[in-house]
Amino acid sequence: MRRLAAGRNHKLLDFRDTTVMRRLLLIKVACFAGLLWLPAKAQDPAGSQPAQSAPDPGEITAVPNRPTFSTSAESVEPGVFEIEYGFELGDGHQNVNGLLKFGLTRNLELRFLNNPIERDAGVAGRGDSGAGFKYRFFRQSRVRPTFSLLYTAFLPTATAGVGVGAVGHSAGFLASKDFGRHHFDVNETVQWLGRPGGGGYDRNYFTALAYSHPLRGSWGMTAEIAGFSRANRQTPASMTLMGAATYGFSSRCILDTGIYVAAYGPLPRVTFFTGITYSVGDLYHRPSRRGPPRD
Repeated sequence: MRRLAAGRNHKLLDFRDTTVMRRLLLIKVACFAGLLWLPAKAQDPAGSQPAQSAPDPGEITAVPNRPTFSTSAESVEPGVFEIEYGFELGDGHQNVNGLLKFGLTRNLELRFLNNPIERDAGVAGRGDSGAGFKYRFFRQSRVRPTFSLLYTAFLPTATAGVGVGAVGHSAGFLASKDFGRHHFDVNETVQWLGRPGGGGYDRNYFTALAYSHPLRGSWGMTAEIAGFSRANRQTPASMTLMGAATYGFSSRCILDTGIYVAAYGPLPRVTFFTGITYSVGDLYHRPSRRGPPRD
């Protein structure tokens, strides 16, 4: 997720929260029903897509989490250090957001999130941070998606009035699946939001369904529907619709730009964003990355 927490201290009518909760439930049902239906559809030769060529084992391939709020279940390769940075521009909300990732092992990815610059409702400063990991249990097969566990600890590093102001946690299950050239990501996450100045946590849920598909040449597209349930009276439910274009300068450098629209909740009606994902290099210096031997 690009955002470290869901919402600020805004108020909406409670009946709207109930409506959003019902729609989020429908999203959850659609997400998991799709994962069950699409593998069977993918086995139908009439609906199959042309197979993609195998990547060059000597090339580093980026695994972007951007531009969606959801997170891919796939992990960066072992030894690869990858960075993601971008900015958002909306009415009353602007930020610079970043994510650092490192493939510690084949299935374990370490992660650090930070918003170095954030401005909300006229208050600007440094944003919160987060640290955690993603562990991949299964790689995708013909009928099974990739499944991973994502954990993040939220750290109150923000300037007063900008961040949440308390330690929080989140844990969720991620599923990703390719059907030919069609890629889907499904997230189901629970967040424990710390209460500033008091003990205990408020809890909410994050649900997302993202779809991406390559277009002509190095261009691609991504779309997503995502939402948070109500956490408390000051943090109502929210839902966003996102559309973006991506451009791959190479297998390790990908640019994205687009908008997300707030369907519900205390968010700007329209927010523009752009960012980049770049695989810096293989810190393990595996022989397959060194190229052919020289005379």
